[in-house]
Amino acid sequence: MRKVAFYTLGCKVNQYDTEAVLEDFKKNGYQIVNFNDFADVYVVNTCTVTHLSDRKCRQMLRKTKKINPESILVAMGCYAQIAGDTIKEQVDEIDIIVGTNHRSKIVQLVRDYYEGISKDINLVSDIMEVDEFEELKISDMGERTRVYLKIQEGCNNYCSYCIIPYVRGKIRSRKEEQVLEEAVRLSQIGFKEIVLSGIHVASYGKDLGNTSLMELLKKVHQIPDIRRIRMSSIEPLIITDSFVEEINNMPKLCKHFHLSLQSGSDSVLTRMNRKYTKDQYKESVAKLRSIWPDVAITTDIIVGFPGETDDEFKETLDFIKDLKLAQIHIFPFSPRIGTPAATMDNQVTSSIKDQRVKILSILEKELRKEFMRAHLNQQAEVLFEDYQDHILTGYTSNYLKVRVMSEINLENTIAHIVIDDLKNDELIGHLQ
Repeated sequence: MRKVAFYTLGCKVNQYDTEAVLEDFKKNGYQIVNFNDFADVYVVNTCTVTHLSDRKCRQMLRKTKKINPESILVAMGCYAQIAGDTIKEQVDEIDIIVGTNHRSKIVQLVRDYYEGISKDINLVSDIMEVDEFEELKISDMGERTRVYLKIQEGCNNYCSYCIIPYVRGKIRSRKEEQVLEEAVRLSQIGFKEIVLSGIHVASYGKDLGNTSLMELLKKVHQIPDIRRIRMSSIEPLIITDSFVEEINNMPKLCKHFHLSLQSGSDSVLTRMNRKYTKDQYKESVAKLRSIWPDVAITTDIIVGFPGETDDEFKETLDFIKDLKLAQIHIFPFSPRIGTPAATMDNQVTSSIKDQRVKILSILEKELRKEFMRAHLNQQAEVLFEDYQDHILTGYTSNYLKVRVMSEINLENTIAHIVIDDLKNDELIGHLQ
């Protein structure tokens, strides 16, 4: 039995893609081993969101041949896509390059390589010419209770800082029947929570013409064994009055929305080519809180975008304080070659970016704790994901981590609790 090892960098969509390829290898008789172990095949799913991502990809790719010089090395994912013509020059150890399409062919490509049918395979092509969603499926339960279900690929927004549309291509939605078929299968093997994920989830269905994200949500909501539905990052402008009216009738939908912000300054948002203003963002948050006062709004912020002044950064700080967000992922701006922002004037120095990250991180920690403290002495439903040493750990609908003492293993069960205390960024509760 040949052995295969995987290493994944980047987002949840990448993790989904890796899982699908992993299962394909498993179905074809391969044994899955740890990435640091001896393997016959190594698959590195790459990311290119920052310069640091690129560098780590190269490091992990080079590492494999040191473990087994005779192994077959596969580079897939976003960095492999953007560097398709040059990645072999950077990392000569690579044998097969796939990028962000043709991932369903990887097992066959490895077989062809073994059989000498072809060597030094590079299937990277113009991703902008790809019109169909590449069907990849996952089904393995493993030890998890939450599963990501990929419904969409690509993005048409072309934010001025973002390389993703160039490596993932234009929007391509998975056919509704395929999404529902996988959702049913995943629920039947035990997953209680499904996370609808993609590169630009809000655009789901726009290329199909006969469905939408809301229509899909309604149908997934009808699947009996699914207890929770969560969505990955969505755009604030999708939160309309009609959207809020519809989700208010969906008790399975988690009270947690990752609404992408990036900046609290309208002038910076304009330079970023974002499609909303901060007032529109604030209005979206207000709409969600009008039906679910305890909804968790999480977001991403880029600091040090080209031309960002002290006043513009202060606008962002003030805006975030006013909104009282539940959690913020903070990123210093990283110029990506090929994007408009990489060549903009007035690039912000690394020292200023580092300083702003520290300032925003302090505020983020305060806001996160404030949101958590607001739930003390409150009842909640928790989906427990782990049980060790008589301690259950899980997450509420609004994605708060909670720890509970229990003599009974309630892993992969939703139970009612009361939240009693906050210790070390973790809520402590007891079963009702």
